[in-house]
Amino acid sequence: MAMKPAARLDYQASIDRPRLVLPDGKRVAVFVVVNVENWDIDRPMPRQVLTAPQGASVIPDLPNWAWHEYGMRVGFWRVKAALDAHGIAPSMTINGSVPAAYPRVTQAARDAGWEFMGHGFHQTATHNITDQRAMIRSTIDTLRAAGGHEIVGWLAPGLTETLDTADLLAESGIRYCADWVVDDLPCTLRTSHGPLLTMPYSVELNDIPMMMIQHHSAREMLDRTVAQFDRLYAESETQGAKVMGLAVHAYISGVPHRIGWFEQALAHMAARPGVVFWQGRQIMDWYLRAKG
Repeated sequence: MAMKPAARLDYQASIDRPRLVLPDGKRVAVFVVVNVENWDIDRPMPRQVLTAPQGASVIPDLPNWAWHEYGMRVGFWRVKAALDAHGIAPSMTINGSVPAAYPRVTQAARDAGWEFMGHGFHQTATHNITDQRAMIRSTIDTLRAAGGHEIVGWLAPGLTETLDTADLLAESGIRYCADWVVDDLPCTLRTSHGPLLTMPYSVELNDIPMMMIQHHSAREMLDRTVAQFDRLYAESETQGAKVMGLAVHAYISGVPHRIGWFEQALAHMAARPGVVFWQGRQIMDWYLRAKG
């Protein structure tokens, strides 16, 4: 029988967690995630920035397909340049269909040493998949070949999981997932195939809810990121290591009127002593060693 979240994840108050220490006196590990997707013109678009007149549901949805396509042609390269300026090789959540659709983007990320994380094969809710096991394995196999490394991390499209997903991920060799946004440190999930770590991602330091759902001004990316970072940085002095997730999409943060705020947010964090920008697999390895 599939386990509900409370059966997979023990409750632990943050004030009761053991104090962990990052290497070399570091205090905050920033987990930057770049979401890279393939939007199929033959399907309803995953999100809409422009609805059709009279609210009609249309296929093909050209304006919203093109909105995302701009991100793959232009926005991705702005986001990458912002990260390159600080020597940051982030984690990249990537659909299994992206390498065939966008080999130029895929190769650039591989050459730059980015971590490839599974993000479903197509950009659709996990609940729409009839055979999750096959989808997960196909995604892992495709991304292993495209990324040149083992795929150990997973973020579902829209963070969507069924009650069986954690078991299926662990069964397929995934070692951490970022769908469970529950803490400022990794946590351990029970699965039928051994432990699976959670990774501190974010639903609020994420440009989709921030910009496209809550409709904040572009500057909110800077203000919210700085506020989150500064608080975690201050708490780390007495509470030990913290992990901060920051999620961006090329078609949102990579546009001309937003990229500058993302650049400023990175610069603010990079300028502070005791900060490290780590991929999910690096945070996972550190956490497993640190907790003993």
